[in-house]
Amino acid sequence: MAERPLVAITMGDPAGIGAEVTARALQGDWVYQKCRPFVIGSTAAMAAALRIVESASRARPAFAIEEVEGRSGIVDVLDLETLDFANVEYGKISPVAGKASVEWILKAGELASQGLVQAIATAPINKESCSLAGYNDIGHMEIFQRQTGVKNVATMLIADVLRVVHLTTHRSLRIACDYVTKENVLDKIMLTDNVFKEWGFPNPRIGVAALNPHASDGGLLGEEEEQQIAPAVRDARAAGIAATGPIPADTVFNQAIDGKYDAVIAMYHDQGHIPIKVHDWVHSVSVNLGLPFIRTSVDHGTAFDIAGKGVADSESMLESIKVAVSLASDGKLP
Repeated sequence: MAERPLVAITMGDPAGIGAEVTARALQGDWVYQKCRPFVIGSTAAMAAALRIVESASRARPAFAIEEVEGRSGIVDVLDLETLDFANVEYGKISPVAGKASVEWILKAGELASQGLVQAIATAPINKESCSLAGYNDIGHMEIFQRQTGVKNVATMLIADVLRVVHLTTHRSLRIACDYVTKENVLDKIMLTDNVFKEWGFPNPRIGVAALNPHASDGGLLGEEEEQQIAPAVRDARAAGIAATGPIPADTVFNQAIDGKYDAVIAMYHDQGHIPIKVHDWVHSVSVNLGLPFIRTSVDHGTAFDIAGKGVADSESMLESIKVAVSLASDGKLP
């Protein structure tokens, strides 16, 4: 049997549901049969989460990667000892919690960059808390991108057979429209094609969404389709990529669900997130393309309104671990 990959799970904001959904996800034997999971975060916060979900497992501090055991009944926590969990209140925005959550992310990126872990799965952070702590990056991908120095990255959401790569994510809608350029669209098409080929898709079929309603109706409703998106698709096809578009956004996602495309390029955050979450929100997962390591994530936020109450659904966290393990073990999506 091949050695189980080492998967780092960042706890996310300790005032949110990250520790709780992680505690639930690590209850099944399946996880430990397929990988050696460990949490980067606070041992005290994880112990509290295990009590909240009424788990018989116990949190065990590990102060070096070599101390991680990865066995059922024990949740190994790589504890940087930078957070006093007693100062954290569930459901409250806090620079203390924001600072700790980013420190845990950076530690995961450091370990992955050094090849000491085979994948990262992340619990949600609170962007306002991180900002109050002095961090300007507004998401995990941006933090990892700055840390590693890579240029072309993208967020892809997966829900069953629907896979959506985003041209932009954490941008206001007005600013996101400015990013719809031939160069940017072509970059994302090529990145998607390269990564999907690495995952075993011999000739990935990529549908490219339009920005404007009805793909602009021949220019009546906007010029981005004719001047930016269509030229990018033509250049991609000239390079041998099976790209199609621009396709009206109210059509392309159903076509992908029906099997016409292996992936869809969405032009902005909500254009891609809404179909994913309507299709299968509970099991949806985020995967970053372009980073020098595997990073998956839950597809939900910190849920401050239910934090600490023991009612958070852990399916997205479990799915994110499954995808991380599959990519680390087989180099393919599950």
